[in-house]
Amino acid sequence: GFVTRLCHQAGVPAAAMQLLPGAGPTLGAALLPRPELKGVVFTGSCATAQVIQRNLADREDDIIPLIAETGGQNAMIVDSTALPEQVVRDVLISAFGSAGQRCSCLRLLYLQEDIAEELIALLKAAMTTLEIGDPWHLATDVGPVISPQAAQALTSHIETLREQGSTVFSVTLPPGLNQRQFVPPTLIELADSKQLKGEVFGPILHVVRYGADQLDEVIEAINATGFGLTLGIHSRIEAVCRYISARAQAGNIYINRAMTGAVVGSQPFGGQGRSGTGFKAGGPHYLYRFMSEKCISIDITAAGGNASLLSKP
Repeated sequence: GFVTRLCHQAGVPAAAMQLLPGAGPTLGAALLPRPELKGVVFTGSCATAQVIQRNLADREDDIIPLIAETGGQNAMIVDSTALPEQVVRDVLISAFGSAGQRCSCLRLLYLQEDIAEELIALLKAAMTTLEIGDPWHLATDVGPVISPQAAQALTSHIETLREQGSTVFSVTLPPGLNQRQFVPPTLIELADSKQLKGEVFGPILHVVRYGADQLDEVIEAINATGFGLTLGIHSRIEAVCRYISARAQAGNIYINRAMTGAVVGSQPFGGQGRSGTGFKAGGPHYLYRFMSEKCISIDITAAGGNASLLSKP
């Protein structure tokens, strides 16, 4: 509640901002049916957003708006013209920063097969330099995941793909870390992107190779997931960047840079499809979603106005 208290001290009315700790289902069941509720803004999983949407549809009171920003099976496309060192830097930030626990983090890396071997080798070498440990230490690159349950689910995902024959490379965790809370940065090579069934919320990067003539297939595969949060493009050909940007269904597209760290106020952020409702935080249309429009039409001829004069341009 420290931030909440600061906001109250700064003048935000207590009635306008309240912190309610508790389990999501418990709080949702109490809040969503309330007739005083005029709108919901939610950040979290796609599944929870859909539950909220269904509950709002069942309300017997006003029809109210929902603004949702959820997760994504975020991809990055790297063609053979990309600068390898820049790609490695941006992939490390995008996939392993915040232990892969940002909704915008990179999950699926598409590498053009001409450069795949070189880039995968560079990525593996760079991953071994990541500092894993306490996030309070400034030198730490990758901290723990949110809970032991999350760590177990991520570990199970890695082992499942390993058993299916995927090539798995994991960084060795430093001794002394709580093995139930940390997941090592991991790179998994997939034969097909369809092996990835949904969002994997942690420091795991999946890599798929594609041929130079398969760009359209890659874009179709990305769109077919239904998610549309972030997309990365690394190419030195502007026409390729424009081509992908025009066809990819993603709310935020990052070209030749990392895919995380959007600054609200200068980089509007939000997804579409299963990743959100389209209204971007920090964007020009966001506040309109909180408003109800009123239109007033007056027939002034009833008060003696001259209709013939009023109808002339």
